[in-house]
Amino acid sequence: MMHPYTDIPEISQSGNSVGVIRIPSEQDVPFTRRVRSIVDSAEFQRLAHVTQLALASRVYPGATHTRFEHALGVYHNALRYLWQLGRDPRFAATVSVRDAEILIVAALLHDIGHWPFCHPIEDMCLPNMPPHEVFATEFLSSGSELANVLRTEWQIEPHEVLDVLVAGSDSPSHRLRRSILSGPIDIDKMDYLSRDSQHCGVPYGRHFDRNRLINSLVVNEAGDGLAITGKGKTAAEMMVFARYVMFTEVYWHHAVRSATTMFARAFFEVHQSLSLYELFRLPEHDLIRQLCAAAVPAQATLLTDGLFGSKRVLHKRLSEYSLFHHSELYRAMRHMTYPQLTRFSNRLARRISEQTGQPLQDLDILIDAPPLHREVEFRVDVFFPAERCYRSLREVSPIVDAMAKTQFDDCVKKVRIFGSQRAVGLIHDHTVAIDDIVTAMLAEHPES
Repeated sequence: MMHPYTDIPEISQSGNSVGVIRIPSEQDVPFTRRVRSIVDSAEFQRLAHVTQLALASRVYPGATHTRFEHALGVYHNALRYLWQLGRDPRFAATVSVRDAEILIVAALLHDIGHWPFCHPIEDMCLPNMPPHEVFATEFLSSGSELANVLRTEWQIEPHEVLDVLVAGSDSPSHRLRRSILSGPIDIDKMDYLSRDSQHCGVPYGRHFDRNRLINSLVVNEAGDGLAITGKGKTAAEMMVFARYVMFTEVYWHHAVRSATTMFARAFFEVHQSLSLYELFRLPEHDLIRQLCAAAVPAQATLLTDGLFGSKRVLHKRLSEYSLFHHSELYRAMRHMTYPQLTRFSNRLARRISEQTGQPLQDLDILIDAPPLHREVEFRVDVFFPAERCYRSLREVSPIVDAMAKTQFDDCVKKVRIFGSQRAVGLIHDHTVAIDDIVTAMLAEHPES
């Protein structure tokens, strides 16, 4: 049977192909004329000025890669997924050639609305904060360079791409393509786990067989999402574990979270004095410059200087809580809103001042708590051809089952209290019991 997508130039790498673009690590990404037209647009080029891991570079110096590079990797994965899934008659019957081309564009543009430090800012859930989907819609609106490119070079309407990026229409094809773009074994995770691992200089996100996993992809029983055959089971288990370890050792590493918490609190202190719609369109270095300028009258320079000044000075970890260590404190602070957390940390700074007899500023003490939204669980079915049946990966894998029984977020995302160098010194010199103070404060005011 002829492959249904061989007429798509990016997949066939023929026709109007102009070669490849190379990204780490030794990855040759098909680069056709119409892909180049998207990549060269002003809206896409801005991603070259948005780092993928934000403040992680303060801990892992190599983690300065951008969403531009990541977008190209996700696009490449889309081509590989389509080549594999095109062999499945049910997929080919559901996803037309036009649908596949829209998915290719959506893969390139999946992060188009992101601004610098997008996730730390969005995680605060502050009122009147524009979500990144608003900017994706704007960058794809009529009159933009990108919208014109889609119409003239791809014969695709921008709203067709947005309909995949931001769930609107509901059909088996839409659900299948969204599963590829954002699902248990999606093209986004497939790229960022490996790419982030490489740039951070750690092995954790690369220890799963990507080729084996991609080659095992099939359509699930309902026909609206992805499944894997039995030959991909071990690779899927390793991907689950890779993600767990990357969260533990990189994304929620205590020093990375210290830097992220410092940035979030600095932004919180000054955000009402900034024009957010203008700020979020800026390259990262310009956003940092405006944040640092706004921090001076807001007395947040303790944080911005430590992050972006000539000398790196991060707050140190004072205490840490999880589901398995001081669980009552963890649960109480986990469910506070960001404004409640700031008020609570301010009160904690005052209590420490009272016990030591030495003054502390509010920003000497910071609290980091996971956002209320949870990570999507790793739910994928395994197809066994001999039995002609589908069974959940959790059912056939003791490793995945054990991880699923303990909430992913509660294991890797801890509540932490950080202190400035001055605060750490005072607490050490006066043997201040942070956990006891926090317990007493929560007993006095359960809701800060």
